[in-house]
Amino acid sequence: MLTYLFDAAALPGEQGIQAVLENSKVLRVYVANEVRTECSPHKDPCAATGDSSTLDKEVSKRIDEIVQEGMVHRHKVAFVDYQLTRQPFPFSEIAAVKSENKPETYLTLSFVGRSYTAADVQAKYGVPYDTDVVQWYSVFKYRLDNPHYTSKAVFEIDPVDGAVIKVAVSVKLKKTKNR
Repeated sequence: MLTYLFDAAALPGEQGIQAVLENSKVLRVYVANEVRTECSPHKDPCAATGDSSTLDKEVSKRIDEIVQEGMVHRHKVAFVDYQLTRQPFPFSEIAAVKSENKPETYLTLSFVGRSYTAADVQAKYGVPYDTDVVQWYSVFKYRLDNPHYTSKAVFEIDPVDGAVIKVAVSVKLKKTKNR
């Protein structure tokens, strides 16, 4: 995920959003499942019955439509917020946010159900560098510093049962110094 967020951070607003969503495995799987569901034996042939490159092209086409229909510009930020309503799917929403005047981009995923917990997060990523309580949820923060960027992952967690509600991952490019 960091690779395409890094690439998108260097692009202008709408192009950055397009790059984030086009390369999101979560959205590609979701859209591919939608395309396959639309196909049935009594309908006309569709992308899901063809080869994988035909399906891949149809998925890219649909993601382009999602970006074009959902693009919003507000306060020097471009974003697309897309509801993932078909279930079962582990996420209910995906959002891509790109600053129009800073080299940074974000991807957020909202979780369905209560199966992914704070204990799971810590088992996979270790102890967070910071925790906080914000309104109705707890926050676990993780950071990765690289010579070219800083990436942060913020997990919103229900303090009552420890279920992860949402994760936001960001990449902010560092300024290069001329030598």
